[in-house]
Amino acid sequence: MKLARLTELAAATVAATQRTLPPEIRPLARAVPVHYEARPHASVLAEGFTPDILGLFTGSPHGTELDHDQPAPPEILLYLENLWEFAEGDPAGFRAETRLTYLHELGHYLGWDEEELTARGLD
Repeated sequence: MKLARLTELAAATVAATQRTLPPEIRPLARAVPVHYEARPHASVLAEGFTPDILGLFTGSPHGTELDHDQPAPPEILLYLENLWEFAEGDPAGFRAETRLTYLHELGHYLGWDEEELTARGLD
């Protein structure tokens, strides 16, 4: 599937997911930008992430000041071609994995560590 179509599907999935969030989390979710990329940039791989990573949260978590080590504003990156491959080319699987990956990265924005994400079924 072409990247433009994957982007449309992913953006629609993220928007639908945001609408189902609890009211107190919804504005926080809408405040953090989501970027859709085909695959991770070389700089992401240089940080030690695997080429098949599905998503990534960068920046400081909500409620923390911008850090000198992390001066960029928060954002969520979704790697659409990796998600498509993970879903084995199935549109329903792609939407489901996009939703889960988005929620996982949103959890990082909210300050949840891997253990908390697992406890919430977002691993």
